[in-house]
Amino acid sequence: MARAAQPNVLMRMPLFLLIWGIAAASMFVPASHALVLNNHPASRSFFYAGLLGLIAVTLIALAMGTRPARNGPVAQLLSLLGTFAVLPVFLAIPFHDALGTTSFLNAYMEMVSAITTTGAPVFEDPGRLIASLHLWRAQVGWMGGLLMWIAASAVLAPLSLGGFEITARGEPGRGTVVAGMERADPRRRLARVTLALAPIYAGLTVAVWVLLLIAGEGALAALCHAMSVMATSGISPLGGLDEAQAGLTGELILFLFMFFALSRLTFSGDTVVRGFGRLDRDPEFRLGILIVLALPLLLFVRHWWGALDIASAENVAQALHALWGAMFTVMSFLTTTGFESADWAEARQWSGLDTPGLILLGLATFGGGVATTAGGVKLLRVYTLYLNGLDELHRLVHPHSVSVGSAMHRRVQRNGAFIAWISFMLFALSLATVWALLSAMHVPFSDALVLTIAALSTTGPLIGSSADTPIHILNLSVGAKSVLCAAMVIGRLETLAIVALLTPDLWRS
Repeated sequence: MARAAQPNVLMRMPLFLLIWGIAAASMFVPASHALVLNNHPASRSFFYAGLLGLIAVTLIALAMGTRPARNGPVAQLLSLLGTFAVLPVFLAIPFHDALGTTSFLNAYMEMVSAITTTGAPVFEDPGRLIASLHLWRAQVGWMGGLLMWIAASAVLAPLSLGGFEITARGEPGRGTVVAGMERADPRRRLARVTLALAPIYAGLTVAVWVLLLIAGEGALAALCHAMSVMATSGISPLGGLDEAQAGLTGELILFLFMFFALSRLTFSGDTVVRGFGRLDRDPEFRLGILIVLALPLLLFVRHWWGALDIASAENVAQALHALWGAMFTVMSFLTTTGFESADWAEARQWSGLDTPGLILLGLATFGGGVATTAGGVKLLRVYTLYLNGLDELHRLVHPHSVSVGSAMHRRVQRNGAFIAWISFMLFALSLATVWALLSAMHVPFSDALVLTIAALSTTGPLIGSSADTPIHILNLSVGAKSVLCAAMVIGRLETLAIVALLTPDLWRS
């Protein structure tokens, strides 16, 4: 009887409190890692913070035990907002104490960057952080990615947010009696989705880790890169892939697992609309593959178009390295992971790109698939606007024609293009607002643009990859850092979800 009652106790807890408890328990991982490395001060920082966090969660849970649970959709959406904006205060305590050479605001910004899977390089020099802190950064980013996998089905889809607002029947679980019953109870839906997706997410991470170890990567770097590629955070203890020991084999492994950020159908069928269960028919996946193949080929062929170096065209090895560097980097930034290939410099030289940052900014703005860990506008919205453009052109050519619509049209709501356009304009409005605020705080105009897109698209490595001159986040003012933290939270939840929280009708329902 006691075992049967335990899940009910957990389900009665508010979602934010449950996430806080999991975050506190996870601190024992870097504590154990630091202990093995004989770094006792860092081990104590994480151990005591985790222990005090568990005690606080337990006391609050006991105090709220007799109160009626509030785990409805609005409460869960508020919990997500609290997780990305408030929980990093707790996550930053052991980080700040173990590092000891930075302000608490910098530590908080690092944790916001990690849990939102942005991966912005707050501390540019990897040597400044000990191994346990690198592990903690990657671990927090990994947990943030898992949270988004679960929240997409359990929280955002029932509220028609996060890209589901433009699908015809995008809510997970439709079509079965059990799922229909659980849809009325958000707590059961949350538990069901967690039990279904958490093992897949963990299993894929372990698979990447093992493959990287076999390829010759170091244990810590392999684990951090495995967690980062699944969470699309781009966090690396090496500062990138240039220093990775796995080389081309490691990049190929990471490339294959980036496909999970192009479409949710790569790892789950809980959002499948009838007739669209096949991955080769998924518009997001097909559009992503098209971009990943077409753009590197254009950059590759541009070598001859510009007649930059005819003699080097005979160097087959150099050409293949350039093609691979472009393909890997395009996939990485399209999925908002942000890893650069070690051959990216070769690809830039081969294609003669003077401003490669513009391409990377555009790819990150497009983003990956709906209900994945990727950020950006999302490929489904881009595809919906493309379909609407084709329809408008057809009406201009044949104004009196009557079109039934293709099968792909039936996946999108009748006003799906209008809603996608609203989402795109909200993204543009957020971009303009954050850009203006950063510029008003004496951030250079071009740097403010890079910082804004990196934060709103949750692609932190853009800051080091697309700027003409190095951008040092630590040198920004307190106000600019605060604006960037808010932008990362908005980019992770999306502006439409923030607007939904301010809608009285949602609270009344």
